[in-house]
Amino acid sequence: MKPLIVVAGVSGSGKSTIGIKLAARLGVPFIDGDELHPDSNVQKMAIGIPLDDEDRWPWLWRVGSSLREAEGTGLVIACSALTRSYRQIILDAEFRTRFVMLEGSPQLLASRLKKRKGHFMPPTLLGSQFETLEELASTEPGFTVRVTDSPTEIVDEIIERLQAM
Repeated sequence: MKPLIVVAGVSGSGKSTIGIKLAARLGVPFIDGDELHPDSNVQKMAIGIPLDDEDRWPWLWRVGSSLREAEGTGLVIACSALTRSYRQIILDAEFRTRFVMLEGSPQLLASRLKKRKGHFMPPTLLGSQFETLEELASTEPGFTVRVTDSPTEIVDEIIERLQAM
């Protein structure tokens, strides 16, 4: 079976950068989960309003459905998936999903966000994401990776850990 992976974490953790490199190494497609948000969610975030659960549920279901539809090709998708309940929605749609949680300090990620251009997610929402973030539970299918190494080293670690699962 081809891998079905969510690269998760708060804004600025490198979900898209790592996800693109990981998908290339695994030979599967990549989707940025931000592209699956409805326009109303993007507009809220762009003006600095955090999403609430009612905003997130349909989006998370679309993420999970995208994974389910990709069972033949495999897929890596970048998606914040910050809480266990959010990850459970994805797993309810596609139970074979594996989560790779990217972890970095608030200071590191804030500095990355300040350098990022043209993204709808303002750095001011980083604090609310850290408040929402729940670490992966031991019962969840996946693992956490620190983002202090280079993207290539991070992807190497992910590949090694996926093979050990």
